[in-house]
Amino acid sequence: MRATVWHGKRDVRVENVPDPVIQEDTDAVIRVTSSGLCGSDLHLYEVLTPFMTPGDILGHEPMGIVEEVGPAVTGIEPGDRVVVPFQIACGTCWMCRKGLPTQCETTQVTEHGMGAQLFGYTKLYGAVPGAQAEYLRVPQAQYGPIKVPQGPPDDRFVLLSDVLPTAWQAVQYAEVPKGGTLVVLGLGPIGAMACRVARHLGVEVVIGVDLVPERLERATHDGTVALDLSAFDSPDDLVAAVRDLTGGRGADSVIDAVGTEAHGSPVAKFAQAATGLLPRSWAERLNETAGIDRLSAFETAVSLVRRGGTVSVSGVYGGAADPLPMMTMFDKQIQLRMGQANVRRWSDDILPLLTDDDPLGVDTFATHHLPLDRAPDAYAMFQKKEDGAIKVLFQP
Repeated sequence: MRATVWHGKRDVRVENVPDPVIQEDTDAVIRVTSSGLCGSDLHLYEVLTPFMTPGDILGHEPMGIVEEVGPAVTGIEPGDRVVVPFQIACGTCWMCRKGLPTQCETTQVTEHGMGAQLFGYTKLYGAVPGAQAEYLRVPQAQYGPIKVPQGPPDDRFVLLSDVLPTAWQAVQYAEVPKGGTLVVLGLGPIGAMACRVARHLGVEVVIGVDLVPERLERATHDGTVALDLSAFDSPDDLVAAVRDLTGGRGADSVIDAVGTEAHGSPVAKFAQAATGLLPRSWAERLNETAGIDRLSAFETAVSLVRRGGTVSVSGVYGGAADPLPMMTMFDKQIQLRMGQANVRRWSDDILPLLTDDDPLGVDTFATHHLPLDRAPDAYAMFQKKEDGAIKVLFQP
């Protein structure tokens, strides 16, 4: 089959690899019909390279048709149309029963002290072959795949693999009070969808911050108050503008949908780039003990939120020695929530919205539909934020 394969920093290729097969009784194999390119994939393309191995298959946002199931798999059968959550979980352990499949005790990558396995990610999360491919082996298929109706185009459902539950969890974790104000930092796929989810759930004022014109225009069209980061001379000016919109106190809640590759952190950016030049074993050890993130988005979130407010982090961070503004966070009495989205925790709430009149606008959310062979170009385009790329879907 054809698959998107990682070979090094900014080096992904579409190559022929062996077809997946059933290995465990709880496996399934699906024929992928759509697979997303995620902002988290860009971290593998640029920052988290020490934890990757040449030959790793990328991608974690698939849907498709079930081709084969193991003998222990019930609930789905060949011919069914399914969306596959990006995390791999059993559904029956203590963590899964608590609504935390990202912490599944059956698939935790204990040798690295990490949570549940993820498709198409680093060895810290099991290095499970990913979904930017023609076929995908799905472990724990007795629980993970979500059966969806036949008929509507893939765009209606594919975002249920990651974008929708990640945005939904970010808004839920933000705990915006009735009549309150939410700021969303970063209007890429997760931030843009978080704005839509927040408005759908009744948040009265949603403010989105970015510096890409196409993203700001789209947010404005969605009813978000869009602020162009490049229009402010300093972070203090952005804070002042948000306070002007929030009665002088700041936002009740802030979502950081940016993560480790934020703009405005030159020292951390240099450190990340320098780590990429080290031998792999050295770079891996350094990241595990002294890795740092570009924290400008998180620090901005702390500045923007009102005293007693909540910061919800959905952007991916990977540092081990980040200098957090602890004094400010403590003084402002900020609540902080974060983590990978627990897809099956939220999917039952979201799925009804995908079978009616499309209130979240998923049918037109993707900006690019490309054949899988265009994956190298798509990664470069998405990283550089060219051609209005907000959400890319591959169609193998």
